[in-house]
Amino acid sequence: MGVNLIDWLGENAWAIWLTLALLLAVAEILSMDLVLIMLAVGALAGAGVALIAPDLWWLQILVASGVSIGTMMLLRPTLIEKVRSLPGYRSSTDTMVGSSGVAVSEITPSGGEVKVAGQSWTARTMVPGQVIDRGTEIEVYEVDGAIAVVYPKHGELL
Repeated sequence: MGVNLIDWLGENAWAIWLTLALLLAVAEILSMDLVLIMLAVGALAGAGVALIAPDLWWLQILVASGVSIGTMMLLRPTLIEKVRSLPGYRSSTDTMVGSSGVAVSEITPSGGEVKVAGQSWTARTMVPGQVIDRGTEIEVYEVDGAIAVVYPKHGELL
Protein backbone atom coordinates (compact mmCIF):
# COMPACT_ATOMS: atom_id res chain seq x y z
CA MET A 1 0.00 0.00 0.00
CA GLY A 2 1.34 3.40 -1.03
CA VAL A 3 1.07 6.47 1.13
CA ASN A 4 -1.02 9.26 -0.34
CA LEU A 5 0.93 12.55 -0.49
CA ILE A 6 -1.97 14.57 0.93
CA ASP A 7 -2.34 12.15 3.83
CA TRP A 8 1.40 12.28 4.47
CA LEU A 9 1.43 16.10 4.46
CA GLY A 10 -1.57 16.14 6.78
CA GLU A 11 0.26 13.90 9.22
CA ASN A 12 3.55 15.77 8.82
CA ALA A 13 2.58 19.45 8.84
CA TRP A 14 6.02 20.23 10.23
CA ALA A 15 7.42 19.49 6.75
CA ILE A 16 5.21 22.17 5.22
CA TRP A 17 6.24 24.68 7.89
CA LEU A 18 9.91 23.81 7.45
CA THR A 19 9.68 24.16 3.66
CA LEU A 20 7.95 27.51 4.06
CA ALA A 21 10.66 28.68 6.46
CA LEU A 22 13.37 27.65 4.01
CA LEU A 23 11.69 29.40 1.06
CA LEU A 24 11.20 32.57 3.10
CA ALA A 25 14.84 32.52 4.22
CA VAL A 26 16.03 32.18 0.61
CA ALA A 27 13.72 35.01 -0.47
CA GLU A 28 15.12 37.15 2.36
CA ILE A 29 18.63 36.66 1.03
CA LEU A 30 17.44 38.05 -2.30
CA SER A 31 15.48 40.98 -0.85
CA MET A 32 17.53 41.87 2.26
CA ASP A 33 14.68 43.84 3.82
CA LEU A 34 14.56 41.90 7.13
CA VAL A 35 10.85 41.12 6.82
CA LEU A 36 10.83 37.69 5.23
CA ILE A 37 13.35 36.36 7.74
CA MET A 38 10.93 37.29 10.54
CA LEU A 39 8.22 35.31 8.75
CA ALA A 40 10.67 32.42 8.38
CA VAL A 41 11.26 32.44 12.15
CA GLY A 42 7.49 32.31 12.63
CA ALA A 43 7.28 29.35 10.25
CA LEU A 44 9.98 27.57 12.26
CA ALA A 45 7.90 28.13 15.39
CA GLY A 46 4.90 26.67 13.54
CA ALA A 47 7.03 23.64 12.64
CA GLY A 48 7.93 23.19 16.29
CA VAL A 49 4.29 23.23 17.34
CA ALA A 50 3.44 20.82 14.50
CA LEU A 51 5.97 18.34 15.88
CA ILE A 52 4.51 18.57 19.39
CA ALA A 53 0.82 18.90 18.51
CA PRO A 54 0.28 17.74 14.91
CA ASP A 55 -3.52 17.83 15.12
CA LEU A 56 -3.77 21.38 16.46
CA TRP A 57 -3.43 23.26 13.14
CA TRP A 58 -5.07 26.37 14.61
CA LEU A 59 -2.38 26.50 17.33
CA GLN A 60 0.35 26.11 14.69
CA ILE A 61 -1.03 29.10 12.77
CA LEU A 62 -1.51 31.13 15.95
CA VAL A 63 2.06 30.51 17.15
CA ALA A 64 3.57 31.13 13.70
CA SER A 65 1.64 34.39 13.37
CA GLY A 66 2.44 35.52 16.89
CA VAL A 67 6.15 34.82 16.56
CA SER A 68 6.28 36.52 13.15
CA ILE A 69 4.51 39.65 14.40
CA GLY A 70 6.52 39.69 17.62
CA THR A 71 9.88 39.45 15.89
CA MET A 72 8.83 42.06 13.34
CA MET A 73 7.82 44.50 16.07
CA LEU A 74 10.59 43.79 18.57
CA LEU A 75 13.61 42.44 16.70
CA ARG A 76 13.44 44.03 13.23
CA PRO A 77 13.74 47.69 14.36
CA THR A 78 16.85 46.85 16.38
CA LEU A 79 18.42 44.92 13.51
CA ILE A 80 17.71 47.70 11.02
CA GLU A 81 19.23 50.27 13.38
CA LYS A 82 22.37 48.14 13.73
CA VAL A 83 22.68 47.61 9.97
CA ARG A 84 22.26 51.32 9.26
CA SER A 85 24.92 52.21 11.82
CA LEU A 86 27.55 50.05 10.10
CA PRO A 87 30.40 52.05 8.57
CA GLY A 88 29.91 52.58 4.86
CA TYR A 89 26.20 51.70 4.88
CA ARG A 90 24.29 53.28 2.02
CA SER A 91 20.63 52.67 1.29
CA SER A 92 19.65 51.52 -2.17
CA THR A 93 18.52 55.05 -3.08
CA ASP A 94 21.79 56.50 -1.77
CA THR A 95 23.75 54.17 -4.03
CA MET A 96 21.84 55.55 -7.02
CA VAL A 97 23.37 59.00 -6.59
CA GLY A 98 26.09 59.35 -9.21
CA SER A 99 24.78 56.42 -11.24
CA SER A 100 24.39 56.70 -15.00
CA GLY A 101 21.27 55.88 -16.92
CA VAL A 102 19.27 56.74 -20.01
CA ALA A 103 16.28 59.02 -20.49
CA VAL A 104 13.38 56.78 -21.50
CA SER A 105 11.19 59.79 -22.22
CA GLU A 106 11.74 63.53 -22.44
CA ILE A 107 12.63 64.85 -18.99
CA THR A 108 11.54 68.28 -17.84
CA PRO A 109 11.50 69.97 -14.42
CA SER A 110 7.96 68.61 -14.01
CA GLY A 111 8.68 65.00 -14.95
CA GLY A 112 9.91 62.27 -17.20
CA GLU A 113 11.28 58.75 -16.96
CA VAL A 114 14.77 57.28 -16.79
CA LYS A 115 16.22 53.80 -16.61
CA VAL A 116 19.05 53.36 -14.10
CA ALA A 117 20.63 49.97 -13.40
CA GLY A 118 17.80 48.26 -15.25
CA GLN A 119 15.07 49.94 -13.16
CA SER A 120 12.63 52.58 -14.36
CA TRP A 121 12.35 55.72 -12.26
CA THR A 122 10.23 58.83 -12.46
CA ALA A 123 12.64 61.71 -12.99
CA ARG A 124 12.91 65.45 -13.21
CA THR A 125 15.73 67.72 -14.29
CA MET A 126 18.08 69.23 -11.78
CA VAL A 127 18.13 72.63 -13.49
CA PRO A 128 14.86 74.60 -13.80
CA GLY A 129 13.86 75.13 -17.43
CA GLN A 130 16.12 72.36 -18.72
CA VAL A 131 14.79 69.66 -21.04
CA ILE A 132 16.63 66.36 -21.53
CA ASP A 133 15.75 64.53 -24.74
CA ARG A 134 14.76 60.88 -24.87
CA GLY A 135 17.79 58.61 -25.31
CA THR A 136 20.21 61.03 -23.63
CA GLU A 137 22.66 59.53 -21.16
CA ILE A 138 21.98 60.97 -17.71
CA GLU A 139 23.49 60.96 -14.25
CA VAL A 140 21.54 60.95 -10.98
CA TYR A 141 22.19 64.03 -8.86
CA GLU A 142 19.92 63.04 -5.96
CA VAL A 143 16.86 61.00 -5.13
CA ASP A 144 13.95 63.09 -3.88
CA GLY A 145 11.45 60.62 -2.42
CA ALA A 146 10.69 58.33 -5.35
CA ILE A 147 11.91 60.78 -8.01
CA ALA A 148 15.39 60.76 -9.48
CA VAL A 149 16.75 64.28 -9.99
CA VAL A 150 19.00 64.03 -13.05
CA TYR A 151 21.21 65.99 -15.41
CA PRO A 152 22.73 65.13 -18.80
CA LYS A 153 25.96 63.17 -18.30
CA HIS A 154 27.66 64.82 -21.27
CA GLY A 155 26.96 68.42 -22.05
CA GLU A 156 26.03 71.63 -20.35
CA LEU A 157 23.78 72.02 -17.36
CA LEU A 158 22.50 75.38 -18.76
